[in-house]
Amino acid sequence: MTPETLRDLVNNALEDLKARDVVTLPVADVTDITDYMIIASGTSNRHVKALVDNVVEEIKAAGTPPRGIEGRESYEWVLVDLGDVLLHVMQDETREFYDLERLWTAFPTDTETQV
Repeated sequence: MTPETLRDLVNNALEDLKARDVVTLPVADVTDITDYMIIASGTSNRHVKALVDNVVEEIKAAGTPPRGIEGRESYEWVLVDLGDVLLHVMQDETREFYDLERLWTAFPTDTETQV
């Protein structure tokens, strides 16, 4: 499965259960870890759990089981490692505190001048 197909599958699974504020960041130019980072919010720990469970179910059905899942103890922040896609599903307070979008978009691109 291509990274783009996996990205779209994850985004569709999140959309199915009304994930909030879904952001997809292409990070292949700044890290070798993954091609895409997807960040989404759930309204509660139960919503975060449902979102993660739906994504895992969909990707397993497509023949791509997750490499790892972290954060299922509290469901405040769950990381799902899919290889070419890293999914972060968080509750609002946790997402605001860690502000991953800012961290991963702060890197200069090839078109920006580096000082």
